[in-house]
Amino acid sequence: MYTLRPLANGLRTDHPVPDPPFVDDSHIPVEDRRAIEAVGRNVGDGMWGREDRDHGGGWRAFTTDPIRHDLAWRVRYHPEHGRSVLIMRDDDAASMHTQWWGDVLLYRTGGYWWDGTTWYHPGQVWDGASERYDRRPVKAARTVTAAELLDDSADPAQGRVLTIANFDTEAPEAPGADRWLDDLALWAARRKERGEEAPLSGCVVRLSAPELAGDQLLGAPDVAKLAGIAASTLRAYNSRGEGAVPPPQATVAGRSMWARPVAEDWAEARRRSSDSVAATVASSGKDTLPVGKADLRERFARTFYSLLWEHPERRKRWVLRHRNEAAVRQVSDELAWEVAAGLKDILPVEGLAATLRHAVLDEFASGLELYRSLHSEDEDPVFFGILHDVARMLDWFIRHHPNHARYVISEIIGDAERRMEIPRQISARSLRTALALDGKLDEKVMREYLDRVLPPSSAP
Repeated sequence: MYTLRPLANGLRTDHPVPDPPFVDDSHIPVEDRRAIEAVGRNVGDGMWGREDRDHGGGWRAFTTDPIRHDLAWRVRYHPEHGRSVLIMRDDDAASMHTQWWGDVLLYRTGGYWWDGTTWYHPGQVWDGASERYDRRPVKAARTVTAAELLDDSADPAQGRVLTIANFDTEAPEAPGADRWLDDLALWAARRKERGEEAPLSGCVVRLSAPELAGDQLLGAPDVAKLAGIAASTLRAYNSRGEGAVPPPQATVAGRSMWARPVAEDWAEARRRSSDSVAATVASSGKDTLPVGKADLRERFARTFYSLLWEHPERRKRWVLRHRNEAAVRQVSDELAWEVAAGLKDILPVEGLAATLRHAVLDEFASGLELYRSLHSEDEDPVFFGILHDVARMLDWFIRHHPNHARYVISEIIGDAERRMEIPRQISARSLRTALALDGKLDEKVMREYLDRVLPPSSAP
């Protein structure tokens, strides 16, 4: 999830981030990715640089500033949409380089991102089959450009362009809406002086959407309610940097405010977390073992109790003082706990996971081959049958290792989609059907578990 915020815009950016000031970038070769990397790479302590190409002819690069080693320049270039030039804290540059890859061209408003055509919500819900965050378009989003913001009230003579030497990182100057428009007007004037050909109508500043209207934003109490936690817990998460709380979309009178879809995605991500997934199949007893391990624990407890107490020869060992039935039961429970908690030593989890993945994929391949032999190519199957024993083994794995099983399920769906072109909806339906027919887990519990672990875009 994107959480970083730029400190300033480079003067030669095509897409200014609203509010941060503009800084002269003439000492950085922003047009050449290799030259950007060379500014900071292997030139001295406290400096670094890197460049990478992206698909479609785009690239991204960053370098430590040669004057201010606490700052870094970050450039993202696209052959059609131009470049973004930003100043980051040097400690954040590598993280930003990793997050700003693939289709992501711009980040705005607390993690909303743009791919050149569509605006998406901040990535929060992981899609294990695609190995990326689920892409969720913003409804009725509109791109706001520099051409729309600049009018007669913006005065370039009142605008400012800072130098890297006098830029204050401890208190980055946020000039306010009116003052920033003056800065934007000066930026536009400098573009014209340089003979930039790209029109201001192609220079993206921010997005507009109904969900971002002030009266639609949610405060901490409402966001906490969506997630099923107390508002004080949410505030504590925020203050300690815990809970993967998304950045707010706005700050009003010192209070963080979020868009409802962002808050709902965060709540969904929490429901899909490892702890939440494990809780769906946890036993209802005094411990929190998954039901499969809890059953194993009870079985061994009964076995050990019988061996230690009910067997006449062994029972003689407990006739001394303090060696009574309660003491033996306690020892039995402790032994059983050790066995259940050490299940990975009884069955190799990783080996079983790989075996299950290949077994289910083989079932899919066999089903697909059979279906194509009986139907025309333009007909899609409803689902594929899975061998009884394979389905039972997958059910066992879910009951005993719910979090390992979630990754197996994601890998199955992802591999089936990539290798056999099986739509993920069909794979998901096949798994649901097989587990409903042959699984031992309660139907409601299994349905809730699968709702949390199946890739978010696999719903019918």
